[in-house]
Amino acid sequence: MKNANIDQLAINTIRFLAVDAVEKAQSGHPGLPMGAAPMAYVLWTKYLRHNPGNPRWLNRDRFILSAGHGSMLLYALLFLTGYDLSLDDIKDFRQWGSKTPGHPEFGRTPGVETTTGPLGQGLANAVGLAMSERFWAAHFNRPGFLVVDHFTYVIASDGDLMEGISHEACSLAGHLGLGRLICLYDANSISIEGSTSLTFTEDVARRFEAYNWHVGTVEDGNDIAAVAAAIDRARQEESKPSLIIVRSHIGYGSPHKQDTSAAHGEPLGAGEVSLTKQQLGWPLKPDFFVPDDALSHFRQAVQAGTSQENEWLRQFASYGKAYPELVAEWQQWLMKTTPADPGWKIESFPADPKGMATRTASGAVLNRLARFLPNLLGGSADLAPSTKTLLSNTADFSAGCHTGRNIHFGVREHAMGGILNGMALYGGLIPFGATFLIFSDYMRPAIRLAAIMGLKIIYVFTHDSIGLGEDGPTHQPIEQLATLRAVPGLTVIRPADANETAEAWYCALEAEGPVSLILSRQNLPTLDRAVYAPAGGLWRGAYVLQSSPGRPDMILIASGSEVHVCLAAASRLAEANIITRTVSMPSWELFERQDEAYRQTILVPEVPCLAVEAGGEQGWQKYAGKVVAIPRYGASAPYQVLQREFGITADNVAKQALILLART
Repeated sequence: MKNANIDQLAINTIRFLAVDAVEKAQSGHPGLPMGAAPMAYVLWTKYLRHNPGNPRWLNRDRFILSAGHGSMLLYALLFLTGYDLSLDDIKDFRQWGSKTPGHPEFGRTPGVETTTGPLGQGLANAVGLAMSERFWAAHFNRPGFLVVDHFTYVIASDGDLMEGISHEACSLAGHLGLGRLICLYDANSISIEGSTSLTFTEDVARRFEAYNWHVGTVEDGNDIAAVAAAIDRARQEESKPSLIIVRSHIGYGSPHKQDTSAAHGEPLGAGEVSLTKQQLGWPLKPDFFVPDDALSHFRQAVQAGTSQENEWLRQFASYGKAYPELVAEWQQWLMKTTPADPGWKIESFPADPKGMATRTASGAVLNRLARFLPNLLGGSADLAPSTKTLLSNTADFSAGCHTGRNIHFGVREHAMGGILNGMALYGGLIPFGATFLIFSDYMRPAIRLAAIMGLKIIYVFTHDSIGLGEDGPTHQPIEQLATLRAVPGLTVIRPADANETAEAWYCALEAEGPVSLILSRQNLPTLDRAVYAPAGGLWRGAYVLQSSPGRPDMILIASGSEVHVCLAAASRLAEANIITRTVSMPSWELFERQDEAYRQTILVPEVPCLAVEAGGEQGWQKYAGKVVAIPRYGASAPYQVLQREFGITADNVAKQALILLART
């Protein structure tokens, strides 16, 4: 083995770590690591700027394995190059509590930049990372000081490029001219069902050229010189992202499974493993064999990475002397602190029976925040005028202006979600994205991944109910609130008026993990807080907005616009001498984080509760004995008519409360 070509020796080390790990686990995907090992080897040993001793160094190159099913490719590279991952961790692949789960998980394995597996998501994350690099560079770099200067690399599969999210994200990336984004496309022409020719016959190169990408092709994925030359050309292209189409062989070296779907998602089998090792000149035993020469070769990354980061730290120290105010801002971005200036908050919105839509109040709060938080940026899926998310006094983020904080995602909700994830993963930024609540369904996989990773993202979902009116059932959310509340780790906040909306934004800035703000299209009264409880109760998820003296006979609960319906219903019940408490419950998640004593002071045990929501009733049964909700899709009509026809009225709520009281 010592006389073997070091490149080939290193490549085969990657391959057989993957093969042996999958074989030991008796599950996994050996085919991609076996075929993509050469391109990954070239990238990681000749180009990738990273420090295994400090995986969070900000100026590192980012590497995303979008084809997350091939996770053993990444784990092998992380172990071999010296990250905090041992050979025992490799042997523990796909086991309970291991650092090597079936698909890469951000926060579990040192060096993993994002959670991937759902195909296409990693590629969209990479677009967000590349946008963030350009934003940071434009904001902080100065002549002679390129303190932000790195690339984002991706390995993507045929499946990644089939998924719709990749079309959306790559179209936007080309439009924005993200020249620091380089994607190595592992074109092995095999999917689970067989040849990709069953479903995927488009000319990928021409598609990406139409997206304004630089496209290169490597006809033999084992030709590492050709791979290196293609990466060199891509790195020289500053005005366009690059796609390098690498023709590879899934399950390379397997006599019976190479170039077949059998190599994709199952162990090769003990017999085939032996044959493959013989085919590639690898020792049959021991399993998980790592040649000393190969390990020494890979571990050069430790010293190289330390030297690269130390050189950068010296430059950054000089930068700090020249621009101390920028270094202070840099540190503030990374600490994610709220501004010291008390003027960053809107003190209060004045009481007004006509009020304003909570989307309008949100726009006012957002623009106030943007004045004090230069790292707050985002946009909408072509709906900024409707979602009120356009930032004033700042430019658009574009190919010619990377300092802009208004991001126009286009009609691309799914890509927007994935890109926001990448922006949050980069660090230091507070990204937000907006669309109508009904279209949250288009971006749900990305929202779910944000929650899994605990990313700091603020979603602005407007047009939150049948209250949007004439657009009809296709645009009126019914089940969306329930499904968002069902996502573990996602905080959902639906404010009832302008002042709750302001508190919702402040809460979102402080919250751990992603937050969805659910906002109305129609005007809602701005409550007089001298009469009603302060809006700061929102931070506890639910609070008593108004209550008659004494122990209540009935508790009415709602969020958003229906809070006002409950207040009116409470007045009707008071006329019948029923002591009624009205509870605003803008966030189930925040409420559930309170201790039991607080929760019982709000929802008094053994007092009947009635909940009201202009949507599906799912979930409210936990808090209420009866729910006034909408059990079907909406309709096209003015919202006042819809509320009447669907029973979201004070009269009907009072009637249903009386029925509930009668049976308890």
